[in-house]
Amino acid sequence: MPNASARLKHGRRTRRRRREDPARNELVSSSLESAQQCLFNQDYGTAFVHYLLVLNLAPMFKDFARESFRFTLFKWTEELDSVGRIQDLFDCYEQALELFPADEVILNSMGEHLFRMGFRDEAAGHFHKALKLRPDYPEARENFYRVANWLVERWHFLMLNDHGRNRKYQQAIQKAVQSGCNTVLDIGTGTGILGMCAKKAGAAEVYACELSKTMYELACEVVTANGMDGSIKILHMKSLEMEVPKDIPHRVSLVVTETVDAGLFGEGIIESLIHAWHHLLLPPQRGENEFQEPSATGRVIPAGATVFGMALESLEIRRHHRLCVSEVGSLSIAAAGELRSPVSCSPEPDDSMEPYTTERLSRLPGGYKPLTEPFTALNIDFNNVQELEGLSSREVQQIRLPVTQEGELDALAVWFQLHLDEESSLSTGPQEDTCWEQAIYPVHSTNGFVLKPQDELLVEVSCRDAFLRLCSVAVLRDGHEIRLDKRLDLQDSGNPIPNPNPNTEAELCSALACLQTDQNPTKDFCMLECSEMALLNNNDYHQSFCSALAKLFSQLKVKCQNKERGSGVQSGPTDSADSSDLLYVLDVSEGFSLLSLIAASNGHVKAYSSVEKTKQQEVLKRLARSNNVPEQHLEFWLNHTEDEQGMLKRPSREKLWSAIMLDCVETCGLIRQKLMEKASLKCSITLVYFALCLLEDGGQIFPAKIVVHGMLVESDTLLLESAVQGQEPTLGFNIAPFINQFTVPVHVFLDFSTLECRHLSDSVELFVLDLMDSTANYTNREVTVQATSAGRLTAIPFWYHIYLDQEISVSTLSQNSHWKQAAVVLQQPLEVRARDRVHLAVKLHKSAISISAHIQNTPGQMEQ
Repeated sequence: MPNASARLKHGRRTRRRRREDPARNELVSSSLESAQQCLFNQDYGTAFVHYLLVLNLAPMFKDFARESFRFTLFKWTEELDSVGRIQDLFDCYEQALELFPADEVILNSMGEHLFRMGFRDEAAGHFHKALKLRPDYPEARENFYRVANWLVERWHFLMLNDHGRNRKYQQAIQKAVQSGCNTVLDIGTGTGILGMCAKKAGAAEVYACELSKTMYELACEVVTANGMDGSIKILHMKSLEMEVPKDIPHRVSLVVTETVDAGLFGEGIIESLIHAWHHLLLPPQRGENEFQEPSATGRVIPAGATVFGMALESLEIRRHHRLCVSEVGSLSIAAAGELRSPVSCSPEPDDSMEPYTTERLSRLPGGYKPLTEPFTALNIDFNNVQELEGLSSREVQQIRLPVTQEGELDALAVWFQLHLDEESSLSTGPQEDTCWEQAIYPVHSTNGFVLKPQDELLVEVSCRDAFLRLCSVAVLRDGHEIRLDKRLDLQDSGNPIPNPNPNTEAELCSALACLQTDQNPTKDFCMLECSEMALLNNNDYHQSFCSALAKLFSQLKVKCQNKERGSGVQSGPTDSADSSDLLYVLDVSEGFSLLSLIAASNGHVKAYSSVEKTKQQEVLKRLARSNNVPEQHLEFWLNHTEDEQGMLKRPSREKLWSAIMLDCVETCGLIRQKLMEKASLKCSITLVYFALCLLEDGGQIFPAKIVVHGMLVESDTLLLESAVQGQEPTLGFNIAPFINQFTVPVHVFLDFSTLECRHLSDSVELFVLDLMDSTANYTNREVTVQATSAGRLTAIPFWYHIYLDQEISVSTLSQNSHWKQAAVVLQQPLEVRARDRVHLAVKLHKSAISISAHIQNTPGQMEQ
């Protein structure tokens, strides 16, 4: 005690001495003055160093300097980010958090940087801390919702709500454990449900591994809450890195896993099981007639799988993966070269391409037409390590499929039956009521090529890199083989029948013409995202811009002529090479866009494109030449300055913009993130405000106005995709409260036309965003909707009418739209009766829409 007392007195004397140190005070004062001067001179790095010195020496200045310090930190880290000094950036944030460990704004900002760098788990942790400090902090809440979609994908909720799937897995695990498999490893445990099933069934030892930090922490919470933290060991690692006895004491007798995707092998189950058989599992049963104790042998659940496929026609798939039009707006695109999506399958692996995408065929807009009967593509036994190891070296299997219906070949669809054991299986087929989507292998080389019932389709199946690959390679028609994977002339297309029927020969020539758009398929090839392909195929969108731009240019020319007549100036003949009278147009659309070229094609217009990728710029240049647009009238405007207004500036010669085209709505169905604050200014419509300042008199922002429409619906589907439903525990385990922390209120990438729901009202205008008159905008709006039907109000889907001007508009709900829709899902459904008046409070915070709902004159409010 005396020693402790002495230390306390010594501490008090030390602090008193420091407060009275005149040299220290002088250093603090001069550093604070220097920080403020550097801040004024925009020397943010030096200002940051001075602030660190001041706040470390004189913590009493923290409250006084907090706002200036935050501003300096954010500006300096923006500069560091722009020059790629990422480690220095994070060092600055660490230093800032040492000074202000409970500052929710700094925590949120660091989380945003982490998320942009791909550190999603770490970003989620910072957003979560910021929300704990300030639960009503909207930026942190919206960021947390955004990262939650990445960290806990929506299929987790669907799987936990899929009671049939859960019961079958539980029964298969229980049967295996009770037959003697008493040591278990759960690979890719997720919430920990399969490992808990094994423990509940009586397994003596249960281990689990999970690579995602977020899911690992979630599984630990779930296991602890269910009283199994001492009996299930969860490892934060890949199973491929696990070793005996380093990570688990000995080999196990049972591996359970569901590390499969819609294409079966896409999550690496083959590699994981090969490693498990060699390093983590007991040897398999040696023979059917040789008895061995189950506890002395190893096995896997699921035991194997059968893969099925089917050829189909689907306009929705087609328009997202290949070009379906010959003109876009006023432009001929014959010179564009080969444009296609990055989803393309070939027998040989290609790291630049994805072999398949996924769709839920039962909810595909416009539906689909099966062109063949389902066929068996592959069988695999997960309990046969030799078969697993030989999968990648299997010979390519060629399957002949009789065509059953006439139609255009757009894709092969794939699903599978997962055999849990000898008696139980799960199907991911398109007709099943399941949480699974199907794998889609688009066909790129058959534009306009129609299959007929007498044809046979040749499909090749392979697994060269442990990915399932299906390729449509040829069609057999009337004795001829028409290759789909190569563009060949008729004489190279197979062995023709002697003296073929003239009509048959004509049909074959026509079919081949559909396949030989270019003799060199790699020449002028350009890859576009699926959403960019769908945008190119959206003729209404481009035609609307054509009309709106032509109308604006005509008005501006008339205005210019009237002004010249009023001033007495006589204009000479128009000279397209004279840039002094050009109209200037800026397109700041995200990704690939032809709007700048459409504008330039009007003549006497110089357009600036924001397209960045070299291949895509080459496409625009080819199209400009083929559509007689002068080369100097199209410029790729890439501004990499750190100036906060760098995104929008005057064109050359100090002339103002005649039109600025903004990409306001994301493909997912939301208003583009930070649309309103891209210029980093503290006002609600900063991008619009800044753009308005750069428009010439009579100039136009496109779109001029965005109107948000919505509808009241009852949809169990949206509820199942948003959270674990019901009061009953999942298979007797308490999981819902933990995973439901990652529930997000707004669902994106919806197809409202195929969403399973009941409409409870007519569509209603929810919100208006005026981009030409920033003073007319608001952040809150009260809307009253009359229910037309009784039911449970579970969600409000919403979409946009995008007005280019007062007369010309496009809808994100149209059938050929490249946009999807979104929906606000209520945490608690609201019972409504026909003719009830439902009150909606709609808020737009930055780019995020939130809606709360209650029935008028009814106490209680259900908020989102």
